[in-house]
Amino acid sequence: MSEPALNVVEFLLTARQYTDDEALDENDLPPRFRRVFWTDGSEEEQRDSNDEEGPAGGIKRPLVVTETVARQATGVDRPWDAVSDLIFTDREEFSGRLKLTQPDMAVSWLVDRSERERVATNPSLAHAIESLEDPPFDVTREEARDRTRPIHADRVWIDALLEEYFDGDDEDDVEMLDLVQVRAPEEIETTLNDLVVTDDQEGEINKIVTAIENREYLAEIGLREIGKLLFVGPPGTGKTTISRALAHELGLPFVEVKLSMITSQYLGETAKNVERTFEVAKRLSPCILFIDEFDSVAKTRRSDEHAALKRAVNTLLKSIDGVSLIRDEVLLIGATNHPDQLDAAAWRRFDEIVNFPKPDRTMRADILRVITRRMDIAEFDPEEVAAKTTGLTGSDLRMVLREAVLEALTDDRRTLTQADVMDAVSDFEERDNLKNMDMIDGDADTLVAGDGGHDHDHDHDHDHDHDHDHDHDHDHDHDHDHDHDHDHDD
Repeated sequence: MSEPALNVVEFLLTARQYTDDEALDENDLPPRFRRVFWTDGSEEEQRDSNDEEGPAGGIKRPLVVTETVARQATGVDRPWDAVSDLIFTDREEFSGRLKLTQPDMAVSWLVDRSERERVATNPSLAHAIESLEDPPFDVTREEARDRTRPIHADRVWIDALLEEYFDGDDEDDVEMLDLVQVRAPEEIETTLNDLVVTDDQEGEINKIVTAIENREYLAEIGLREIGKLLFVGPPGTGKTTISRALAHELGLPFVEVKLSMITSQYLGETAKNVERTFEVAKRLSPCILFIDEFDSVAKTRRSDEHAALKRAVNTLLKSIDGVSLIRDEVLLIGATNHPDQLDAAAWRRFDEIVNFPKPDRTMRADILRVITRRMDIAEFDPEEVAAKTTGLTGSDLRMVLREAVLEALTDDRRTLTQADVMDAVSDFEERDNLKNMDMIDGDADTLVAGDGGHDHDHDHDHDHDHDHDHDHDHDHDHDHDHDHDHDHDD
């Protein structure tokens, strides 16, 4: 039987099981199915949920499957055609509703044609199968729920909660939403497997994952001040990208705020906005709260500092004290390109400091291999490129490869050569040199279009290529996040 038929029958069975068994909740539906049944809560009937902190919207019984809904959920263009020859399926001509006439037969049919993985990622289906007299798979509903992303991480759930928390008619709320960006894990395409990581950074990742898995035990023994990380390093070394990849890996919403926007655009409301940022994170918990450009507020305090900024610093420090991975399920990650601007009070708030140095020669070669995995390059020698790119960060290397690809495309080629890549390196170096020029031909109104945010330190005489202990940086460039944020600045 074709894969489309399996997908449609699974969807019909899941909808039927969820409708009939009120013991199942929204987390028993796979995310791909939840999204098509979500309602925004505007109707009189609200969702039946035990989560009092959640949004008013939700998933209501019965789950009605039309061809349109089935197409959206399964990706099958003609759902009815895929299952119309099965004796246990039917379609109502007037409404277009698809349904199962003999659910037990449908279960047997699906079991005979499915693999364990399909059942293990669908809690509702696993619940139906484990209730059989002789279950063909050793999959329980609990196991399937553990492997299914919870609904609080779905885009629809996040949007509904934010809509409730922020009044769209309130000007302050509109401004606040401009300052905070929230990504669902499904929107982050980069995974930790896409990145080249140092031993130190991999160790910190493993520790934080272990802490999340053992939150109850850590609370029992009184260790609650865990899960506040500070990422330190020059622009382009991947501080933002690895944070997003961690959110994807853990299946957590990613709440991102750039503090420089708060201080520069809304100085008078800085303290208030800092507080609300942490409140958003707590409402979306469990989640990752990523505070970029941390130094823009939590910098060394001076006597001539603006009073509003002083209040913001104090508010930020108090807010950090008031959030906990163990208690609130909020993992806090701060990032800074300028650690020298942080004072002792700021440093003390973080239990782990993670270094993001520029990559040495060995790591540059590894980064190049990752970036070019899906590219066709004749006789590619990443070691040669790495030797010529001293001081470049991972994001710089990605820009080099992008330039090489575009140049080849202008020549109507999709296969690159080593010469294409080396030419792109030279072009990048030339542009990088132009970045330091203020004007062109004395024209005071014409500024050089530099690639701001890349602090290239091209010290060819001091490239520590032979010091590989823990000086290996990541490639956090393989980030295909379609939101087009400033990954290269982090």
